[in-house]
Amino acid sequence: MHNHPEAIRSLPAAEKLRLVESIWDDIASSQTTLPLPDWAIQEARRRRAELIATPTAGVSHETMWQRIEDGRNG
Repeated sequence: MHNHPEAIRSLPAAEKLRLVESIWDDIASSQTTLPLPDWAIQEARRRRAELIATPTAGVSHETMWQRIEDGRNG
C-alpha cells in the first residue's frame, strides 16, 4: 500500500470527503466480513441488555431523526 499523507493533507476538505466516501463505498461493496473488536461487541451487548431492562431508556426512530434534524438546523 502506498501512503501519500502530504498529498492527502494538501487536498481541500471536500476532496478529502470524496476520497473517504470512495473508500467507504469500496469496503461496503466488498464481500469481506470486517471483524469487530471485542470492546464493540461487549458494548453492543451492554446497550441491548440496558434497553431490555429499561425500554424507556431508548427513543423512537422518529425522535432520533428529529433530534438529528434539529441539530443540523442549529
